[in-house]
Amino acid sequence: MTVLIRDYMVLEVEHIQTTSRIREAIERLSRSRHHGLPVTDAGGKLVGFVSAKELLRHAAEGDEPLSSIIRPGTITASPDTALDDAARIMFRYGLRDLPIIDESGRLCGVLSNLDIVRSHFERASPAKADTLKNLLSERYHVPFSIHRGLVPIAQLRPTQWKVFEDELEGRRYELERGFAEPVLVVQKGDAWILVDGHHRALAAREMGLTQLQAFVLTCDRPEEFARQETGFERLATEHHLRTVDDIEIDRSAHHPLLEVTTQLTRRVDGPPMRQDSEP
Repeated sequence: MTVLIRDYMVLEVEHIQTTSRIREAIERLSRSRHHGLPVTDAGGKLVGFVSAKELLRHAAEGDEPLSSIIRPGTITASPDTALDDAARIMFRYGLRDLPIIDESGRLCGVLSNLDIVRSHFERASPAKADTLKNLLSERYHVPFSIHRGLVPIAQLRPTQWKVFEDELEGRRYELERGFAEPVLVVQKGDAWILVDGHHRALAAREMGLTQLQAFVLTCDRPEEFARQETGFERLATEHHLRTVDDIEIDRSAHHPLLEVTTQLTRRVDGPPMRQDSEP
């Protein structure tokens, strides 16, 4: 199935009108996390894009309207453009943000290079689900199916007894910015066994969310599966895990990924480490 821009574009787009002053655009951009702003006319049609570099060049002309410095026209795409094609466009032209317009030329969204990265993470998740599906089928001799949907965070039974505070903060950052990589859950009767995504689930719980997107594995012969205790359930019982609130937050150590990164950045003595150096 082809993934489209509309699946990942941001709908609420911060933009500015051509009649706005350069000073106003600079103030707006400095308060945002963007590197530029789409420029529209009074009717909402896209007429151009102003970058931070362009505003910096004309900072002394603060009382002039934006229309005096923007070049008409900019690279755009439609919501039905394939996401991979959009990624190629952004790569070739060095774009951080790609404005999305509808059939009438009105600004209806924006796609950032971070949205492209997010899409690759989310599209990698089904591979994990397929791997787990095969493992469960082989281990318990019953067929499984996969579907994607929302799961209740309060009813998730964890299988990991500890998470790292720094990675938890990173997952909160991702969720706040719309990066909702699905968790991986095995449904067994009324139980929702959380197999992958403990940092995401706990971060979402702390943020007040009640549901998460998930890849849910269900047994096609539930009666047979119900009679078997899984290793996940034994692990949860062994560590007294009933809900995500039972997960310990380790505040004294780094998540392994961040630990490696930190070790690399600590190498300040001597020449920079080459990529082909021995560790």
